[in-house]
Amino acid sequence: MATELRDFQSKIGTIARINIAVALAVVVLKYIAYQVSGSVALFSDALESVVNVVTAIAALVAIRVSAKPADSDHPFGHHKAEFLAAMFVGAMIAVAAVLILIKAYGGLVYGVTLEHPSLGIAFNAGAAAVNAGWAWLLVSRGTSGRSAALVADGHHLFTDVITSVGVIVGLVLALWTGWHFIDPLIAAVVALNILWMGYKIAIQSMSRLLDQAASPDIERRIRGVIETNGIGALEAHDIRTRQAGRALFIEFHLVVPGSMTVEEAHVICDRLENSIERTIDGSEVVIHVEPEYKAKPDESGAVVL
Repeated sequence: MATELRDFQSKIGTIARINIAVALAVVVLKYIAYQVSGSVALFSDALESVVNVVTAIAALVAIRVSAKPADSDHPFGHHKAEFLAAMFVGAMIAVAAVLILIKAYGGLVYGVTLEHPSLGIAFNAGAAAVNAGWAWLLVSRGTSGRSAALVADGHHLFTDVITSVGVIVGLVLALWTGWHFIDPLIAAVVALNILWMGYKIAIQSMSRLLDQAASPDIERRIRGVIETNGIGALEAHDIRTRQAGRALFIEFHLVVPGSMTVEEAHVICDRLENSIERTIDGSEVVIHVEPEYKAKPDESGAVVL
């Protein structure tokens, strides 16, 4: 199991390194689009992609830190490093939004001259296509590996794709109508959109830093495993979970007959721990054994065996 975990962490780390290279390539394409066109909207899109490079580096650092084993100072491991990285992503997005708004304001006040906009649109469309494919891979692999940093980065890239599409549509409209003031207005809309995304990422990460429980689906699976493998015990109650990066900590009280020996109760606990950890990847289980007079059959969430 430890070898499999190390292999998976190595794969996630490889994805994070490639993520940096992809982000750099997209920045180059979008900056070229801005240089050849002079579009404030394309500038806003390029600046957002600069943030992608910074956050990609942050994701790689967080993944490496979170993969460190537990030590005397961090007995529960370093899993929450990824949540800190996700919050950093949110903060960087907010900074980019402010810079874009400043640039958009200048465009509205002093006007914008568009040069070679078609070529700029072509470069931007290519960058958007690269981002779309890579964003899908990040969210897919990050979700399966419970990597908050990769998932946050992937969702941000999806926003980047939507932004790019909006920018392209807006530029086409500006060229068609001759109303070039549409260009900085689009940039302002882009800024507000990514500011909202940064807020959502920061709030979600903060919730997880405060020991957010596992999803209802995972908690149902945990109760199902307890019910199936708790033969010999009477009840399980006070089932609690907390997510920390790719690790899921699970604890509950197991009620057994008062006449049961410690060894017999230990066998049931081992069976439950092994079954849950096989069913829920990355889970770590702690069980507190109690005598039958501690039963709480009427408690919400209790599993009667």
